[in-house]
Amino acid sequence: MTTDSEHPDLAALQRRLAAFAAARNWQPYHTPKNLVAALSVEASELVEIFQWLTPEESAGVMSDPGTAHRVTDEVADVLAYLLQFCEVLGIDPLAALEAKIDRNEFRFPLPQEEPGEGRGE
Repeated sequence: MTTDSEHPDLAALQRRLAAFAAARNWQPYHTPKNLVAALSVEASELVEIFQWLTPEESAGVMSDPGTAHRVTDEVADVLAYLLQFCEVLGIDPLAALEAKIDRNEFRFPLPQEEPGEGRGE
């Protein structure tokens, strides 16, 4: 399911993941503990792709179709488990992210400019 802008709708993807798990009777295994463990494993699989790359190699990882496919799959796995984790605990992931950005903007304000700085003076 997509929105008018052709980007997947997060809530629709969460429903699709829940339906997928329900059709296979996986809900008993989708506890917060199990989902966060699976999330950690999938994040580690993503790390593994980059483990021995130089910074330059890591920046160009998407230029190799085989590696790009692996990265994309692991990103999807990480996101799937994160969305399922949020669904089980009743967390709105976009609201959580927005609130965290708000807190970080407060905690880490932009440096104040000294008089005359940044104005070409």
